[in-house]
Amino acid sequence: MGDAQTSKDSTTKATTAATPTVKRALQKRSGLDIASDYLQTAWLLLTVTVALLFSIIYTIFAAFKCLVPRKFRRHDITGKVVLITGGGSGIGRLVIQRLAAKGAKVVTWDVNEAGNAETVRLLQEAGYECYADTVDICNKEAVYKSARSLTDRGLQVDILINNAGIVTGRNFLESPDEYVVRTFQVNVISHFWTAKAFLPAMLKSNSGHIVTIASMAGKVGVNKLIDYCASKFATVGFDESLRAELMVNKKDGVFTTLVCPYYINTGMFDGVRSKLIPILEPEFVADEIVDGILLRSKEVVLPWYSNVFVWLKL
Repeated sequence: MGDAQTSKDSTTKATTAATPTVKRALQKRSGLDIASDYLQTAWLLLTVTVALLFSIIYTIFAAFKCLVPRKFRRHDITGKVVLITGGGSGIGRLVIQRLAAKGAKVVTWDVNEAGNAETVRLLQEAGYECYADTVDICNKEAVYKSARSLTDRGLQVDILINNAGIVTGRNFLESPDEYVVRTFQVNVISHFWTAKAFLPAMLKSNSGHIVTIASMAGKVGVNKLIDYCASKFATVGFDESLRAELMVNKKDGVFTTLVCPYYINTGMFDGVRSKLIPILEPEFVADEIVDGILLRSKEVVLPWYSNVFVWLKL
C-alpha cells in the first residue's frame, strides 16, 4: 500500500510539473488551429458563394430558355452544308429530308449505294439540293479522300452528323469477334475519322456543328447488347470530351450535340419488347434531332424522361 501511494504521488507530481509545458504547447497549437479554422471557413464560404452564384445564373438562363418559345431560339441553316453518315435509309434519310426543307444543302455518305441513290432521288424530286457519295466510313483513307472531294466541289461542311450505326443483338460469348470489331468501327471509330476530316476547317473559321447520334444504351447497359452498349458509351464520351476541348480552346462558335434516343422502330431492334417506355417512331426522333440541331442543344434525350434509367442506376 505504501509503495502504491508513493507511486501515485510521484505520478501526480510529474503531471503537475508537466502541466505548464503542456499548457504552453496547447496555447501555441490553439493559435495555429484558430488561424487554420478561419482559413477553412473562409474557403468554404467562398466555395458555397461561387456555387450559389453559378446556380442562380444557370437557373435564370434555364428559365429564360423555357420562357422564350423554341421558334425564336432556332438558328437559320439556309445555305449551310450538312453531311450525314448513314443517310441512305432510316433516321439518316428522315433527318436530311427535314434539314433540306429548312434550306440546307445536304450530303449523304453511306456504304449502301442504292440507298444513297434513293435518298438523292427523293430529295431532288422535292426540289432540294442533295449530294451522295458511297463511302465506307470505317476506312479512314476513304473518309479523307471523300472529304477532300467535297471541298474541291465547293462544299464546305458546316454541320456534321455522325449517324451511321449497326447492332448485332447477340449474347456476349455468341458474338463473333469480327462482329465486335465492326460494331466499334461503325459506331464510334468512324467518328474520329469524320471529325478529323471536317473539324480543322470549323476551328479555323470558329464556326460549325458536330452532332453525335448515340443512344440511351450509351448511358445504361443492356442485356444482349454488350458490344453495342460499349460502343455507344464511347460515343457519349467522344461528344463530352470534344465539347470540353472546344471550350478549353475557346472555340465558342463550334457546337456539339449529343442525341440519346430510346429504342427506335427502324428495324434495328426488331423483337425488342419495351414495357416501361414505348418504342419511338422514326419520324418523332428525326423531328427532335433536327430541333436539337437548330437549337444547338448540348444533349437531346428521347424521350426526356428516359433519363430515369440513369438515375436509377446510381
